[in-house]
Amino acid sequence: MEYTSAYASRRSVWKAIVLYSFAVSLCLGDIRYSFLEEMKRRSVVGNIAQDLGVHRNTFTSRNPRIEFDGRNRYSEINAHNGELVINERIDREELCGQKPLCTLTFDIFMENPLELHRITLEIQDINDNNPTFPHSEVKLDISEFTVKGSRFFIDEAADPDSGINSVQGYRLSNNPHFKLAVQTSAETGKYAEIVLEHELDREHSLILSAVDGGNPPKSGTVVIEVFVIDVNDNAPVFSQPLYNTRLFENAALGTSVIKIVATDVDEGANGQITYYINHLSDNTKELFKIDENYGEISVIGQMDHEKSSSYEMEVQAEDGGGQTGHCKVVIEIDDINDNTPVISVKSLKNQIPENIPPGSEIAVINVKDQDSGENSRVSCSISSSLPFQLQPYIKSYFIITTTRSLDREQIENYNVTITATDGGTPPLFSNLTLNIQVSDINDNSPTFELQTYAVYISENNKPGTSVCSVSANDPDWRQNGTVLYSVVPSEVSGVPVSSFLSINGDTGVIHAVRSFDYEQFRNFTVKVVARDNGSPPLSSNVTVKVFITDENDNSPQILYPVPDGKFLMTEMVPKATLSGSLVSKVIAVDADSGQNAWLSFKSSKSSGPGLFTIGLHKIKTQRDISESDNMKQNLVISVKDNGQPSLSTTCAVNLLISDNLSEVPELKDMTYEDNNSKLTSYLIIALVCVSTFFLTFIILIVAVKFCHKRKPRLLFDGAVAVPSAYLPPNYADVDGAGTLRSSYNYDAYLTTGSRTSDFKFVSSYNANTLPAGATLKKEHNIQFGTSMITLDVTGNEDEVREFLGTYDTHLPHNPKPTHRVAYTRQNRVGYIVTVVKRAQCAANEEKKKRKKPCK
Repeated sequence: MEYTSAYASRRSVWKAIVLYSFAVSLCLGDIRYSFLEEMKRRSVVGNIAQDLGVHRNTFTSRNPRIEFDGRNRYSEINAHNGELVINERIDREELCGQKPLCTLTFDIFMENPLELHRITLEIQDINDNNPTFPHSEVKLDISEFTVKGSRFFIDEAADPDSGINSVQGYRLSNNPHFKLAVQTSAETGKYAEIVLEHELDREHSLILSAVDGGNPPKSGTVVIEVFVIDVNDNAPVFSQPLYNTRLFENAALGTSVIKIVATDVDEGANGQITYYINHLSDNTKELFKIDENYGEISVIGQMDHEKSSSYEMEVQAEDGGGQTGHCKVVIEIDDINDNTPVISVKSLKNQIPENIPPGSEIAVINVKDQDSGENSRVSCSISSSLPFQLQPYIKSYFIITTTRSLDREQIENYNVTITATDGGTPPLFSNLTLNIQVSDINDNSPTFELQTYAVYISENNKPGTSVCSVSANDPDWRQNGTVLYSVVPSEVSGVPVSSFLSINGDTGVIHAVRSFDYEQFRNFTVKVVARDNGSPPLSSNVTVKVFITDENDNSPQILYPVPDGKFLMTEMVPKATLSGSLVSKVIAVDADSGQNAWLSFKSSKSSGPGLFTIGLHKIKTQRDISESDNMKQNLVISVKDNGQPSLSTTCAVNLLISDNLSEVPELKDMTYEDNNSKLTSYLIIALVCVSTFFLTFIILIVAVKFCHKRKPRLLFDGAVAVPSAYLPPNYADVDGAGTLRSSYNYDAYLTTGSRTSDFKFVSSYNANTLPAGATLKKEHNIQFGTSMITLDVTGNEDEVREFLGTYDTHLPHNPKPTHRVAYTRQNRVGYIVTVVKRAQCAANEEKKKRKKPCK
């Protein structure tokens, strides 16, 4: 065959040497067995395992197989003991005809390691056929004038056996007029002639026997009837003793093969020739016939070059007087390309691991074409896009090897189509597809869908609530692609992360283990690892950031004025206060954040309806104060957040309309009085306490006058620096970390030495004054003309002290400055710090108002 597959490509010298050495090592030689035909089925011919030197215990594991060149399987191998046995009856004459040597060849194929051996079976002939004559009776018409010594040809006897078992001689029954002469011809073989010894005077009957050389010998007979006639002294003569012709195997029925001609110089009936074909076998009898009158041989059946490449026949020409002539006709059957190549798989690894190294053997195939010559030259190929190549191996065998690394995740199976094409015109081809599965190895780590997961969960969630679901994909197969999830052990604020979150190992769903509190911590980070079930396992991890979202679960907390039950604070309002003047403030915070911490202020109760109004932290006069207004004013302020649902807190603000404490006839509790429902109970209590209260009031008046000379009453303004564009009307923004993030700074200009102090608030710090840590780090441009100012400062004690140190550097200097600082822990959100300073001069605005010189 001619191989034109991948082997036709250029190969390096060392690779060719290695492949040749490998092939030679596998083809170890031929083994030849000889046996007689007609042996019984299952008869043992020989022991292949023993002759090849393979141990009987390992012979089976090497998967021995027999491949015949022909179509019939005449023998088979016993895989358990290595014996070669006859599989069916073998008739040498049917298989080989008269050939002197009759052999069968086949290949034996073994794996692990791969070996190929050629086995030759020589079939010995036995004497199982009798010699036969073409006709059971021969008629000879001999003239009475035939001279002594005349010879008469008798048709040759045929014996399908070969060698010594074929026809070896003839015997003639006793007769005084005839004797036997045996002749040998290269064309016709041994044949018999009867020789006339004495002139004929009557008819004779002779028996001619043909004997073979078998033991015991076998024979065949023919009866020769001799009739005495007129002289027929010329036998038919063929133009040549041997005719050769050629014929294509696809010749149509009726096609003329050859026309042979014999001549007879006799006249009349003695010159009329009839043609016959002698000794036609069953196969030949169905394929050819001869025209008895004209000697033309024609086709009457379908020929097959693969069954028989030539046919031989003996043609007899007989005249009317019984004289015969003989010739041999040899018909060569020319092959046509009528058989496609046959591809058979001898060894196949239909499942290979994806990490199989390049150059590994995958399959061994055999390609045969029953045609001959150029029609049987076969080339094989596979697609060059596949990671496999086809290489010639030994004789008609090919091997398929890998050419590069495989990846099951990209392609998990390959359909390898092998195409075999012969060299005929037109060429014929056949295809065979091999399905090769690529088995998985654990070569891929799980891959998460996202690089980082950010999830949000509302505070006050129920334990067991699903937080989120992480998902990792592993393209490997079965257990190599089965992903299990777990949380990497870590700590959040010193607490194991397992007390916060848990994960379902199969689904990747993360659950909250407990309820979260936004005010305790706002976010934390965990790592989730995805591990496959391969061996060894591969893993990858991903970061999950959990953000706690705020809920409105904290009511507003009022920092100023201090809630009831702490101490009493009363603000003094001058009688000359005009409409729109600031009289006091309300400072509140909300531990929540966002809109949950947006605060609105509303006056829910007032002892002087229509006199005061409250905006953002500020209590202002709504109209001018008149003499008819009650000196004691009580306001109940409601602080409400913007959450859903909203929460609220109330506080009481006490105001005293007076220019001087000495003008107040008496001081008593200035809480809001209900004239209708609570008046009676208050009067009873007042009667009991009037004596004690009067004495206390006298002492308080004296103390106030004394203090008034040294420092004016603290009146201040407060406002939260929140951009109005981000808040709804009447709302203040307060960060919900339990700390008032907005800072307050007031420039106050007050007069000293006056019993009536006017005030004006000029500016406030912006939102950047206090950082998130509630520690004031920036300088404050504060101008003081007051005797005392109160600041709300958030943070711990050390932070307050640090703030006061910075704050103190901005106080105005005078020849004899004196400062007094006091800070008091109010609640968890900060301190109230009081700074007292002796004033040197009144503010410019106050100076303009009073038209008094600066003292």
